[in-house]
Amino acid sequence: MLWLLFFLITAISAELCQPGGKNAFKVRLSIKTALGDKAYVWDTNEEYLFRAMVAFSMRKVPNREATELSHVLLCNVTQRVSFWFVVTDPTSNHTLPAAEVQSAIRMNRNRINNAFLLNDQTLEFLKIPTTLAPPTDPSVPVWIITFGVVFCIVTIAVILLIVSGVRQRRRKNKGPSEVDDSEDKCENAITIENGIPCDSLDTKGGHINEVFLMEDERLTPL
Repeated sequence: MLWLLFFLITAISAELCQPGGKNAFKVRLSIKTALGDKAYVWDTNEEYLFRAMVAFSMRKVPNREATELSHVLLCNVTQRVSFWFVVTDPTSNHTLPAAEVQSAIRMNRNRINNAFLLNDQTLEFLKIPTTLAPPTDPSVPVWIITFGVVFCIVTIAVILLIVSGVRQRRRKNKGPSEVDDSEDKCENAITIENGIPCDSLDTKGGHINEVFLMEDERLTPL
């Protein structure tokens, strides 16, 4: 009698859970890739844990609190660790809609991943989109970053203005002195004409020609 009941349950499960069937989901695990030498063997105990996690997720959905471990069916399990699963309705011999199962899995994806030490890339629900990581708050508030940038720009602008003003003052102070020096050089310059050095004409104080001075002194007594 017990054997008959077991075969009946098995036949019903095989009918409800079929690869590519209605409301069925395929799962693929990459345990070796994720854990390397620490990879564990996928066996019936791991299958039990997976069914428990799916049942746990379904019980979080409104009006699905009656979901039990026996309502999660697995089929077509391969050695490369891939399989299909469905969740049956506790009140009838039908599978739950794929949208409800998908919603439950997405809400508890991190809990399921942590149970198997995997992530969204190594524990794949092929028909269920991966969950997005929650946005991380920056360690430094945005307003502080903005204030720092503006403060640096203003500081650089003030420094450039100060340096520009100092340079302009230096140029103004050097201007008159350079003109005076050039005039002095012109005054003190000695020109050479026909091989005879001659003093240049003093444009400011004038220059007395000694030849005419001697001629005037000689003619004065007359």
